[in-house]
Amino acid sequence: MALDSMGKISLKCFLLGVLILAVPHLSYVNGLFSYVIVELWPLVLVSYAVGANAVIFLLYREAEYQVAVRSCLLGLGIGIGWFLSVSSLSYSLFGWYIVTLSFFHWSEYFTIAVTNPASLGLESFLLDHSFAYHMAVVGSTIEFALEAYLFPDLKNLTWLPVLGATLVLCGELLRKAAMFTASSNFDHYVQSSKKPDHQLVTNGVYSWVRHPSYVGWFYWSVGTQVMLCNPVCLVGYIIASWMFFKSRIEYEEVMLINFFGDDYITYQDQVGTGLPFISGYRVPQEEIDAFRTFADNKDKDT
Repeated sequence: MALDSMGKISLKCFLLGVLILAVPHLSYVNGLFSYVIVELWPLVLVSYAVGANAVIFLLYREAEYQVAVRSCLLGLGIGIGWFLSVSSLSYSLFGWYIVTLSFFHWSEYFTIAVTNPASLGLESFLLDHSFAYHMAVVGSTIEFALEAYLFPDLKNLTWLPVLGATLVLCGELLRKAAMFTASSNFDHYVQSSKKPDHQLVTNGVYSWVRHPSYVGWFYWSVGTQVMLCNPVCLVGYIIASWMFFKSRIEYEEVMLINFFGDDYITYQDQVGTGLPFISGYRVPQEEIDAFRTFADNKDKDT
């Protein structure tokens, strides 16, 4: 799969942002190099961010600039998260969170650039996913800050953040595996009309669950709150994510049944959605029987 020009710009500018990690210098002591984080890293970060974006402004214009600046800022997010993770024990988990968010949004764009460039756009970053998503991020940030101030020991746990990070990693890997497996058949938005080359994908991770990208995103989102040790948002994320994906899957499966008919209905019988207590949209059995009888009779007539 060849990477198009926008994908290349995104990768270059993301790496430019990530290079903030190289600004704190390598110190040569006793024959060994050691990584030293400067005390004024916030000032260094701001200076580097301004300089990097000045370079981007000089190199790119219009649509290319919009992709470049988003990618660079998400790369800088990796740096911000790293510095927070090592600057204070109480706030180290929030650094993990920023790294997680930054990589997720950039990798969504980059994966589409690799697998389905025809559908690539600024919305592929998923930065403007929905108002509810933005409020969820703000809510988790507020909860973390309040609890870190009022109950700092809650944020100094060890095993729970590791469990959350594991959920995040597994969810991310499953979602990206789904995107690569579906390739050009994957889109961030549910399609209301079938494209000429649209195929039903049932191999790879789709042979495990019908909606691996949603399963991955569900456990990724829940994992972020386990990682942050946010008990309130953990419950909220589970409920909100479950409701969102239940509605999304039912609507999407109506479209898929319209596109692929009995092939998708058979697939439903063989593979589950992958999310707890979500069965998706099911055509009433009597309608399925009537359709199959009609199809059999039509085949006999021909």
